[in-house]
Amino acid sequence: MTANTSSPAQRPRVVVIGAGIGGLCAAVRLSHGGCSVTVVDGRPSVGGKMRCIASAAGPVDAGPTVLTLRAVFDAVFAAAGTRLEDHLTLIPQPILARHWWDDGSTLDLHADRDTNADAIRIFAGAQAEAQFRRFDALTAQAFAAFDAPLMQAARPQFGTIARAALRRPRLWPLLLPGMTLARALALQFSDPRLRQLFGRYATYVGGSPFQSPAVLGLVWQAEARGVWAVQGGMHRLAQALQSLAEAGGARFRFGTMAERITDQWGQINSVVLTDGSSLPADHVVFNGDPAALAAGLLGKAARRATPPLATVPRSLSANVWTFAATPQGPVGPQGLIHHNVFFAHDPKAEFGPIAQGHLPTDPTLYVCAQDRTGTEAPEGPERFEIILNAPSGLAHNAGDAHRCRDLTLSQLARFGLRFSPMPDPETEPTALTTPARFARMFPASGGAIYGRSPHGLMAAFQRPGARTALTGLYLAGGGAHPGAGVPMAARSGLHAAEAILTDLALGSASGRMAMPGGTSTGSAPVAAMRFPSSGS
Repeated sequence: MTANTSSPAQRPRVVVIGAGIGGLCAAVRLSHGGCSVTVVDGRPSVGGKMRCIASAAGPVDAGPTVLTLRAVFDAVFAAAGTRLEDHLTLIPQPILARHWWDDGSTLDLHADRDTNADAIRIFAGAQAEAQFRRFDALTAQAFAAFDAPLMQAARPQFGTIARAALRRPRLWPLLLPGMTLARALALQFSDPRLRQLFGRYATYVGGSPFQSPAVLGLVWQAEARGVWAVQGGMHRLAQALQSLAEAGGARFRFGTMAERITDQWGQINSVVLTDGSSLPADHVVFNGDPAALAAGLLGKAARRATPPLATVPRSLSANVWTFAATPQGPVGPQGLIHHNVFFAHDPKAEFGPIAQGHLPTDPTLYVCAQDRTGTEAPEGPERFEIILNAPSGLAHNAGDAHRCRDLTLSQLARFGLRFSPMPDPETEPTALTTPARFARMFPASGGAIYGRSPHGLMAAFQRPGARTALTGLYLAGGGAHPGAGVPMAARSGLHAAEAILTDLALGSASGRMAMPGGTSTGSAPVAAMRFPSSGS
């Protein structure tokens, strides 16, 4: 593992605001790249939305539960001179998810195309199998065409994307204006259950299948390449990244928030904290919702850092249950596994009310059985997270928590699933996180948990990149390019770090070096130099 040997006074000073996955990955790369890094967060521990809640069975994940695109994290650890498996135990899940419908049918999907095709043939017939094979091949082609110029690039490379699309005529229907994911799936699948299943991948990035562009079908490919459970829970990933950053010399300050970013002659020079202290800074990585900058929550200097369309419209939110209980059911030959999806009877009855700003009356429920990562169900109380899609900006009204509880219980009962006990949000207020609570936890988010909405064909091009209009200020997190999801947030943090190291290299007469994957950054001698700002 690498470590900084130069004194902190000789290193470029970077303040990372927010200890979510994007900020943590930036802190790892920068601390091991020769910078003096300080991470500040108002919460008592790392993780951001990757947080956990205490329960009688141990800490329960209350944020992301799915680890996909493992190679992104392998690269983060490799850049710090170590291996992911030396810090975490990842458990590959042979079944990606178990899907349930209220007609009694179930379908398991796997990280193998032929196994999925066989399962779908048994589930819905030979025609459905053929349709799946065509859909899988099409989305794989889209993933291959757009991964490098869109998801891996620091900014979407429109020209490269356009050329990739022109060379693949089969992709053209996915890029038509007005072609939503729901409409494309209706053309590709005759079985409504499969339309509903593959349409749910729009929610992974905070969108509705009825409003998201058809090209978001490629999100399926991220999951099809493998799903891993983290032993102990997803929050262990955030803790491992903190330890890795600290090994590079990064310092963490919890329980205090950034109050404003100050500049001198258009160049950042400090971050003032709510505890009254001030951190000198040559560069700042903001790992929060970019809307907070536009709202002026970090001072006048940062207000014009991002363009207006970079933060609106807002993505979906959710109601998230986290608790420990003993499950009963569901009725049927198969029980709960790690990832389970209980579908609404009618997806229009779910997403229609959400589009109008209301809680759906017929929601799809995602149930993560956190302790079911192996082949046997544990004994005694287990840890669970249940997610119901909801609109952002949903105001908190008296009785909402109990209505949400009743709705959750009634939906689960349709599938023969019950929990003993199911938490009471009045006596256990931490068991339910509502859109209104998300809004309080994450300033200026309005409750949106995925940043900007993915609705509209050009939405991916309107998210802000790592660099901003304020010299020295960089963005990371799900609100920045390349968008929502754990691996995407991690990439955003790496983009911010590489932008800083590149800018440091360009400001020096020293040479450059190549990082794994061919990214140019400042060389070790460059990174160890002190780069004064106008405020130093």
